[in-house]
Amino acid sequence: LMRKVLRVKETGHLSDLRKGQIARVIGLHNEDPALRRRLLDMGITKGVVLEVKKIAPFGDPIDLWLRGYELCVRRKDVEGIEVEVIS
Repeated sequence: LMRKVLRVKETGHLSDLRKGQIARVIGLHNEDPALRRRLLDMGITKGVVLEVKKIAPFGDPIDLWLRGYELCVRRKDVEGIEVEVIS
């Protein structure tokens, strides 16, 4: 499954980022209120800057670096998070 490569200043979903890319969260569009709450509790909030540290061989899970710690999330849990690529 080939995904579009997001370039600097482009917006897309957190699940579309490649290893090493840094992005700012611009919105959480999630149907599941419990998942949304959990993501917010883990620090994924509007305006936060995060970096994709690692992506598992089959694309799931994804390791993120944000707010000074590493967070491991499932790809499907972050598909609704809109980001703008910084670098």
